[in-house]
Amino acid sequence: MYFGEGNIVRLQINKGEFMKNWQIAERSTSSKSTINSLTGILLKASGQDDENTVRLEATDLKTSVKCISRGILVEEEGEAVLPVKVVGELFKKAPTSVFTVSVTDGKGLIIAGRNRYKFTTYPSREFPTLPVSESAPFFCSISASELLRTISEGTVASTVGEEFPKYLGTAFFQMKDGELRVISTDGRRLSLSKCYPAEKGDDGDFLLPITGLKELQRLLSSVDGETPVRVLSDTTLVFFQMGSLEFSVRRVEAAFPNYEKILNPQSTTSLDVDRNSLAAALERVDVIVREFSRMVLFRLSPQGDLVLTGKAPETGAVEEILDGKIEGEPLTVAFNVGFLLDGLKALYGERAFISFNGPEGQMTMLRPDQKDFLYMVMPIKLTENDLSFEEDNGEEEDIPTE
Repeated sequence: MYFGEGNIVRLQINKGEFMKNWQIAERSTSSKSTINSLTGILLKASGQDDENTVRLEATDLKTSVKCISRGILVEEEGEAVLPVKVVGELFKKAPTSVFTVSVTDGKGLIIAGRNRYKFTTYPSREFPTLPVSESAPFFCSISASELLRTISEGTVASTVGEEFPKYLGTAFFQMKDGELRVISTDGRRLSLSKCYPAEKGDDGDFLLPITGLKELQRLLSSVDGETPVRVLSDTTLVFFQMGSLEFSVRRVEAAFPNYEKILNPQSTTSLDVDRNSLAAALERVDVIVREFSRMVLFRLSPQGDLVLTGKAPETGAVEEILDGKIEGEPLTVAFNVGFLLDGLKALYGERAFISFNGPEGQMTMLRPDQKDFLYMVMPIKLTENDLSFEEDNGEEEDIPTE
C-alpha cells in the first residue's frame, strides 16, 4: 500500500548506536493493533546548528516512549513512520555497520553497501500525538538504581491478567512522609518496598499497570545506575525522564486496598534463618509438590529445628530439616512454595527474618534489622488430613482488605 505525503528524509546511520534506541522504541509499539501507525515508529530527523538529531517516538496507547539518537548524519530533514515488522528486521540484519535510509513520498529505501531494500511507510499524520510532560506536576527525583530496586521489590506480589478488582495487576506508588513506597498485592500476599528520593514533590499516590512497569524496569536496567530519574504525574499519566529518554505510563483509575492496617501484625513465632539454605530447601520441596498443591508445611520448635514437609499422592513426600533461630510459640503452618520463593529471591542478603501470627495469620518476611522491604503471605488453611500427611489439600486465606 502506498502513502503519499511529500516528505523527504535522508539519514546515514551507525547501526550500533542507532539500534539501542530503535529497540527501546520498538518495545512500545503495538504489534497486534489494527491501526497501522501504532505498529510503527515515528522518526523525526533534524540537522540544525551543525547538530544532527533523530527523535524516535512509539506508543501502544497505554505506554509511550520518546528518545533521541545522536551520532547520525542527517542529510535531509523530515519525518516518517517506519513499520517495525519489516524495517526493524532490515535494520537488525543489515550487512554493513553503516547504511543510509531515505524516505520520499511514502516510499523508503535502505542502502547497505551494494545492497538495496525498498519498503513502504505509514503517513505521519496518522500517528497519534504523544502526551507532553511540560505541565505535569513534579513527583520526585531518584537514581535509576534505587527506583529499579524499589519497583522490583514492590511488585513481587503482583499478578497479571486479572481484570477485577482493578487494583490487581497494578502497583501502588505513594509519596508519604518523605518516603516513596511501591506496593502490590494479589489478595493472598503483599509486597512493599520503600526508598528516599533525592528530591520530593507533594505527598500523593497513583496506580500503574504491571505490564508498563516491566518495560520501565528494562529501561532502568539499561542506563547507568546513578542516572537521575525525574518522575512527573498528572491526572492521567506518569512520566519517567532519564537523560534524553522519556517513558510515560497511563494511570489505572481504581482504589487500592488500605494496606497500612496490616503492616504491623501481632507475632506469635519468629524465625531467623539463612536465606539461601531456606530457598534451596523450598526448591527441593517444590520438586515433589509443584504438580499437586505446591503446599509446604512449616513445623517450628523454639530452641529447636525448622522442619519442612511436602507431599503429593502420585509423586512422593519430602522432609527437610534446617537450622534457624526460632523464638516464641511452637507452630505448624502451611504456605504456597512459589509465594515463599518469590519473597526470598527479592530479599537478597544472607539472612531472612520471618515472623508468624499463628496458624491462620499472615507471615511477614524482612531483611534482618532493615525496614525498606516487607513481604507478607497468607497461610493455607490446614485440615486434619494435612497434619497427618494424607492427600487432602487446604485452601488459602485472603489478605484482609477491608
